[in-house]
Order: sequence, then C-alpha cells, then structure tokens
Amino acid sequence: MNRRKFLGAVIGTGLLPGTLVARSGRSIKLENQPESLEGIELLDRVKTAMLTMQRQAWEQGVAAQALLELGDERLVIMMAREAVLRQWDDGRLGQVCDNHGVTDPGANGEAVLFAARKLSDQRLLRAAEKQAEYFLKTAPRTSDGVIFHIDHKPQLWIDSMYMCPPFLAVMGYFREAIFQVEGLRKYLWNRDRKLFSHIYDYGLKKFERQDFWGVGNGWAAAGMTRVLRALPENLKAERNKLKGYIKELLDGCLKHQRPDGLFHDVLDRPETFVETNLAQMLAYSIYRNIQMGWLDRKYLKAAEAMRRAVLTKVDSFGYVNDVCGSPLFQSAGVATEGQAFFLLMEAARRDLLS
Repeated sequence: MNRRKFLGAVIGTGLLPGTLVARSGRSIKLENQPESLEGIELLDRVKTAMLTMQRQAWEQGVAAQALLELGDERLVIMMAREAVLRQWDDGRLGQVCDNHGVTDPGANGEAVLFAARKLSDQRLLRAAEKQAEYFLKTAPRTSDGVIFHIDHKPQLWIDSMYMCPPFLAVMGYFREAIFQVEGLRKYLWNRDRKLFSHIYDYGLKKFERQDFWGVGNGWAAAGMTRVLRALPENLKAERNKLKGYIKELLDGCLKHQRPDGLFHDVLDRPETFVETNLAQMLAYSIYRNIQMGWLDRKYLKAAEAMRRAVLTKVDSFGYVNDVCGSPLFQSAGVATEGQAFFLLMEAARRDLLS
C-alpha cells in the first residue's frame, strides 16, 4: 500500500486526530495515531531499515509477511521470488546457508503463495507446494508427528508456532496446522504459568531451555493468530479452541507487562534486559483478534501501552531498538523481525480502525 492510500485509510473518517471509528461503528479514543505525514514516513523508515538487513530464511519470511499485511504487493512478490531462488531441492524456501532450520523456511510460504496467485505463476505455486510437501512428508518429527525446529537435533522450539502452522493453514492443510499447534502446546506449554517454554529436547526428554522467552511467546501468539485467520468458518470447534489458546497466552504474558508497557527478555526474570519486540508481537495479536471479533476490547488498553512504548524506541534511521537482537538473539539490539513486527503491528491497528 502506498503512502497516499495508507494516509487516506487513516484520516478518511474525517474525525479529529486521536478518534477513529471501528468496524462496529463505535468511536475509539486512541493515542499516537500515524495520521500525519510524519507518521507515514516513520513506517517508510522502518521498512527501509528492514530491507537493508541481511536475512536468514525466517527473517526473509517475516519481512515478506509484514509487507503482505501492509499491502505492499510489489515488494511481496519480489521477496517471494528471492525465497524461491534459494529454495532447496527438499522444498525449504529462502535457504541462504545451512543453518539447520526445519520450520524457519516456512515463514516464506504465504508470500510465495500470494505471489503465485497474483501472477498466475505455476513455478511459484509449485515452490509453495514443495514447501508444504516438505512439512507433510519429509521434515523430521517426533514419533507422534510434531515437526522438529532443526534438523541436526531432535528439538521442538516455540518459534515453530509462527513458521509452520500458519503456512499449512493458508495452503489448506487445516487439520495438520491444528495438529502442529496442539503438538507444540503438548511439549512446551506450562499450564500453571500460562506461558510457553522455549526449547524441548525430545531425544533427551528434557528442556534444553525451559525459560519463558518473551519473543518465543510472541511467535506463539502471532502464529496462532495467523492460523486462526486462515481457518474456514466450518471448523467452528477448532476456531473456538484457538481463540481460547490465544487468550490464555495473552493473559499469561500480560501478568509480566512492565509499567512502561514493555517486557523483560525472559518474562519472569526481571534481571534480564527490557525487550521491545514482544510488545509489538502481542500488540499485533491483540489488534488482529479484536478486529476479527475474537477478543474482548478490554485488551486494547494494554496493546496501546505497548505501542506507545515501542514508538519511543524507533530512531531517526528507522531502527526499532532494544529488540532481542540478531545475530545471536541474546542481548538488546536490532533485528529484521523487530522491524517486521513494527510494520505488522501498524498494519493490524490500521485494519482494526478502518
């Protein structure tokens, strides 16, 4: 979506700044609207910074997804072509090196499928099908069928919740998408804390990392939200179950929200650094779920507090600072996914208010 269209979508209600009408027809008081040209330029700066970053398979995918939800079809198609150019023979998309990723390449899938349909391009469609076939037939998995996150160790990572099930769902493999969601919950969900642990080693039958990593829980919230958006209306029981899962996770995360709207890198460990990206990921999930009528509007207050905090983290170059930073994701920095989720957050908020 270009600047003119985006600006028109935001200010076309004719209301005073800070007041917009939701689809229900009720006006909502929201702060820090990007209705000014400065706000639109902020999105462009964040996008440009994202596109300058070197990207691994999942980073290419989440960046393309952000552009897709913003409506920038031209860039989506171009990024999808790059992911296909670097598709391995086994079907994994966007592989710039052998980093052992099993589910990460699937983050590219929806953009490739969109480009295939937009261009009526059978080569791109076949590339999307090959990625799906890898998940369905080839990817290493547990004895009960849950796909591992990496190919050199039998490990389940919560990151996979974003990388794999949403693509399976948009490809029409709805039951398998739900099965993978349920499988990751089986191994990684903590019922008492209502949070996901990060890594379970299926071979050793113990956690490699039991920490409630913030961004990992963000991947889960956003991933389940994308699956829910893709499920058809006739899968009512499955949709209701996913709504419940998302609400449970949001409630678990919000218990650890700081007064400034942000969260610690490990949610229940205040000695870890204050991290920016989880706030964006949860705000995105809240905006999308409210937009679709799946979540109570009371969560909007928390999302707006997250967004206000995030806006203070964007510098003059458009970098979203103090996210869990690449390449090691062990300290505060910048990352492609941090840029992408700023854009996803803004796209979801725009759609809620349109």
